[in-house]
Amino acid sequence: MKPIIFLHPVFKQMIWGGNRLATDFGYDIPGDNTGECWGISAHPNGDDSIANDCYAGMTLSQLWDEHPELFGNIEGDRFPLLIKIIDAKDNLSIQVHPYDEYAAKNENGSLGKTECWYIIDCPDDAKLVVGHNAKTHEELSDMIHDGRWDEFIRYVPIKKGDFIQIDPGTVHAITSGCMILETQQNSDITYRVYDYDRLTNGKPRELHVDKSIDVIMVPAKSTEDSVMDTNNLPQNKWNKLIECEYYKVYKLVLDGELEFEQSHPFLNMSVLDGEGTVNGQRIKKGDHFIIPAGFGNVKLEGAMEVIASCV
Repeated sequence: MKPIIFLHPVFKQMIWGGNRLATDFGYDIPGDNTGECWGISAHPNGDDSIANDCYAGMTLSQLWDEHPELFGNIEGDRFPLLIKIIDAKDNLSIQVHPYDEYAAKNENGSLGKTECWYIIDCPDDAKLVVGHNAKTHEELSDMIHDGRWDEFIRYVPIKKGDFIQIDPGTVHAITSGCMILETQQNSDITYRVYDYDRLTNGKPRELHVDKSIDVIMVPAKSTEDSVMDTNNLPQNKWNKLIECEYYKVYKLVLDGELEFEQSHPFLNMSVLDGEGTVNGQRIKKGDHFIIPAGFGNVKLEGAMEVIASCV
């Protein structure tokens, strides 16, 4: 029997981070400006260690390289996904991610970055930056170079339980007070368009204006197509939130028990609330684990909210 793979997250301190990863999730964070928990990650900038005794001392990237059978022997030179919990005490920069071809050419062979957000918590009147208001590339360039941010930036109202797909080329930013689970390609490439003129060690953070203008989609996707409400989905079943070229993402609100067959190459799971068991092993809010290929029957019991992903 292949074991369920439990992980020790990597934490990232950020200029905009807070302490809710400790107060809300009970993580042992490195400081009160901790912005990100990389809960399932095999990226060189944050490679999770495996918690299982049978793989003691290994990282997720090592497990991917040395035990491909756990991941369905799928092709690829790296574990394909990265799962984060983000605590935004302050606004993140206005940013955009490149698509694969642009990143491969301009970022030393990196993957591009398609990602999606599940809103764990947010203020009552929360808005996120999703998209922009420019109608042409010329107008886009003029707005950015002239610093006409009030005209350029498009805000979208959101609430707890909303889900947003962020395709490459989409201008976006998480705003103050939001806590988000992010499912993304295994990439750490971000182009900053604007950072509110903030300083780090007395200097502005690097911007990537020319690259941003290269990759931003014009016109932006409509507001109506940007946000999905997941609050009234059926309980005790997996509800698919998105299926795209890079991942499938599911939500489960469990009250009781659920049995299913693990038929994917692997299945990432993040417990966002509650507690229970998976095949008799205790799991709780903040746990991240991978159910490997060929695992067979999975039994979840308890009262939990879970986000899962696979390729």
